[in-house]
Amino acid sequence: MEPLKVVAQLWERIEARDWDGVAGLIAEDAVIEWPVSGERIVGRANFIAVNSDDGYTDERSVELLRILADGNLVVTEVEIPQDHVVYRAVSLWTVRDGEIVGAREYWTSPGQDPAPRWRAGYVEPLVAD
Repeated sequence: MEPLKVVAQLWERIEARDWDGVAGLIAEDAVIEWPVSGERIVGRANFIAVNSDDGYTDERSVELLRILADGNLVVTEVEIPQDHVVYRAVSLWTVRDGEIVGAREYWTSPGQDPAPRWRAGYVEPLVAD
């Protein structure tokens, strides 16, 4: 399966809470890094455990905003709204032989990092589309 389709299916299966389906897309020894929180998830089982935890998987939707692929590298931007906050992630996925073998994901929330005042004369507010 093409890398872009593998990653598109990943997000679809995460939204559906289809953890067996997600497991079928992740290599057993995959490494997923979250630099913002300083964490590394090593292995399929740990990736599934983190994402399927009851305290983490409430009824939230996953909106795939963008997906681009170049060879084995796939880049996605997703939005996951919750009652109190909207999460966004830009993820760089590496796919080999139909499986995700690695990723680096940058998770944040809009407005979490306020703009410094000194830039006010050079920028304008970003309005959500």
